[in-house]
Amino acid sequence: MKHLTKRKLAFVIAAAMGIAGCGSDGKDGEDGVTPPPPSAETSEITNVDVIHHEIGDGKVTFEFQITNEKDMLIVGLEKANAELAAMTDKGIARSRDDFEGTIVGGSASESTEGASLTVLENGNYEFVAPMPNVEAGTEGIIRLAVGGGDLIAKSRYIVVSKPENVHTTTTETCQSCHVDFHASDVKHSSYTAIDTEGETDLVAGCLVCHNNVVRDDGGYARNSMQKLGHINHNGFEKDFTATNCYTCHAEPVINTSIAGNGCSDCHTTDMSDNMALLAANSDFDAREFHVKSEKIGITERQTIREEHSTSLSAVYMNDIGEYCTDLTLFKGEEVLDIEALYTDGTLTYASTYLHGYNNDSIVGRESNSYEESYKGDGTKTFCHPSLDLNTPQIMASSRVTFNHGEDASYDGVSFTSYSPVADLADLNNVTDYARRHAVTNDSCTTCHNNETNYHKNGSYAEGGLDCVACHNNGQDRNAAGSAPGFGPMVHSMHWGVGSQAGEDGENAAARNLDAANCVSCHADGIELYAIPNQYMLSKAYNGGDSGVMTSPITANCYACHNGEQALNHMEQNGGELNVEAGTNWYTNGTSESCATCHDTGKSMGIDKFHNFER
Repeated sequence: MKHLTKRKLAFVIAAAMGIAGCGSDGKDGEDGVTPPPPSAETSEITNVDVIHHEIGDGKVTFEFQITNEKDMLIVGLEKANAELAAMTDKGIARSRDDFEGTIVGGSASESTEGASLTVLENGNYEFVAPMPNVEAGTEGIIRLAVGGGDLIAKSRYIVVSKPENVHTTTTETCQSCHVDFHASDVKHSSYTAIDTEGETDLVAGCLVCHNNVVRDDGGYARNSMQKLGHINHNGFEKDFTATNCYTCHAEPVINTSIAGNGCSDCHTTDMSDNMALLAANSDFDAREFHVKSEKIGITERQTIREEHSTSLSAVYMNDIGEYCTDLTLFKGEEVLDIEALYTDGTLTYASTYLHGYNNDSIVGRESNSYEESYKGDGTKTFCHPSLDLNTPQIMASSRVTFNHGEDASYDGVSFTSYSPVADLADLNNVTDYARRHAVTNDSCTTCHNNETNYHKNGSYAEGGLDCVACHNNGQDRNAAGSAPGFGPMVHSMHWGVGSQAGEDGENAAARNLDAANCVSCHADGIELYAIPNQYMLSKAYNGGDSGVMTSPITANCYACHNGEQALNHMEQNGGELNVEAGTNWYTNGTSESCATCHDTGKSMGIDKFHNFER
């Protein structure tokens, strides 16, 4: 039965009595009559201001005001729904209608028997949500949403109230990877809740349906919140471990039983007595316990990385005309003996590459062969007898790996250093190595959180700066046919061709994130005008056949936007894909004019289509 609200009833009575005016002189606001605020019967966006809520026996009552995108009060609201997920001794729980067991919490909409949605005045409403299993003293997470249908848009879900310390994960930790979850096309993104101040409250909103208490039977959302975090995230395909609890848990996680929520998702109930006693200790912090586990070795890797560093000298010529560079390994300020550490197995790798360099870019490998020696002062020297490219400038990169895990090239701790840049014609003319690296230091490690290497001793530290030694403008890597260089390869491996289903039928985990939220890596934004006007070799875009190059902005954009229409647009504006590369390809400037329209702040700026703000 449809209830006639008080406000509508008043309009009906007024119409029946023929009330047409107030007897004023026609001037609004005079004679003691205040004109009503502007109102509307439609909305594209419905904003909710929760004025008051009250938990009573068998019901929850809300008073709220709603406005549309023009800040006009909305009249004619007919839909509302609310849920209460109750706090129990086992955590947050909300039963469904067909649940077999103790029924807690509840939900109701305007169509629920006993519910009422009443107009108090224009734009202000009272919603009484009957919930038979709720009592006046019930604590829990209360969620409200109103609107829906052809005229009035459904509002965001609002966490009206929640107990303190009800969850130990936060919106910030979730969105360090998922960024703006609500703006994404990820499953359930429309359920992303806000609090009464309009700030995102992601975890509490999810907990309303995905509770702490597992329900084997009884309705939807049977995945507990712990299972979503602990089990489902283990599907991440590369160098992520759920046992680095600090990634998600900003606050300590205190459990009183190994068999309790969270632990039982991964651990069986036949845990040892010592383990059970450890968890029963009120000072036990599950984060610290897991991250210190020798099985994953995170703390050992972190300690090595914090204590050590490397440096590489500028390229110089020795007495017999070879091009040399010296590698030094430090612990704090102490110089360590690389030879001794190699001998005792502490180090598994210590090597260098010699690079051609031009216009702040590595443009190829100058030499692939060298002789190594030790000076007796702890350093290691690498000398290359000849050069292959003879570029105007020359530099070197080094890589040192500490032995750890089953395969140190993947499980070890690696350090990469870049030498200063020297003019080939005068090696004494030295400048600092520079490369535009438009990502933040934690861009990779936020998601790839286990402190290991991707492959070949290349770590995720400093925004993947290690990777540039091999994946650069001139190395012409095929990168599994994904994309050339560093930036295009990263884009493609996460969201482009390189992220497509492999032999196991699984897509890269990043495809479950929103590719438009570039802030995950580019937290300081993107300035297209700052991209060096220099081609990159691009056999990865050419079926693995070398001899071609691609203009830089086109290379980065094409990694994801690889349709014919997108490519045609790039080429019409000077972009080039797989054009012939000559001997001195890196000295040629490109003609692409993408920044004219698409630089940040422009009318069609990249920031209009990709998000660079948290």
